[in-house]
Amino acid sequence: MRVLLVEDDAHLSNIVERALRSRGHAVDTMTTVAEATKAGISNEYNVIVLDRQLPDGDGVEVCRALRAQQQSVPILMLTVRDSLSDRVEGLDAGADDYLGKPFELEEFFARVRALGRRMPAVHEPVLSYDDLVVDTRANTATRGGRPLDLTRKEYMTLEILARNVGRVVSRAEITEYVWDDRHDPVSNALEVTVNRLRSKVDASGPPLVQTRRGAGYYLGRE
Repeated sequence: MRVLLVEDDAHLSNIVERALRSRGHAVDTMTTVAEATKAGISNEYNVIVLDRQLPDGDGVEVCRALRAQQQSVPILMLTVRDSLSDRVEGLDAGADDYLGKPFELEEFFARVRALGRRMPAVHEPVLSYDDLVVDTRANTATRGGRPLDLTRKEYMTLEILARNVGRVVSRAEITEYVWDDRHDPVSNALEVTVNRLRSKVDASGPPLVQTRRGAGYYLGRE
């Protein structure tokens, strides 16, 4: 998943960010209402983890701004303000769940997983092309009925290609979906990931992972 983490406590932010990344999630970290609102409107996230007390305002402002823009991304609100009235205010502003500080990481991840499963069903849960099948619920893929042993980034790259069969997906689109704002744009990580993905997907059948030189990649037959 791609997660937007909004937390101005540097120590807590570092712990949560490292824990999310260790589980294979891409993370963008912001510290203010202004940054979080801009990022939430401009980018697609699976989950937003949002602190209430931020240097330039209240996290509920971010909730209201995103919901006003018809953004339906699930939001988990974190706060030391855990009274009933505070929880009601956060939920009324558009938050989907509320977790008081301090918290245990296992509970935090259980809530993040639950919210990730609430993503709007705007896409088919199972994507297929030729004899390739991508199950977005289980984050797995098969070709010709044979499971593909994919890393997290290989799977995410395949998923975005499978959601856009026949259309060339640009490097920027794939990078934004699979990595995060810390990704070095001159890195060859994308090429390495695509080459490894291609070696696995196309090992037992006609090539499906194609390159459009200078433009990007697509799923299809040449």
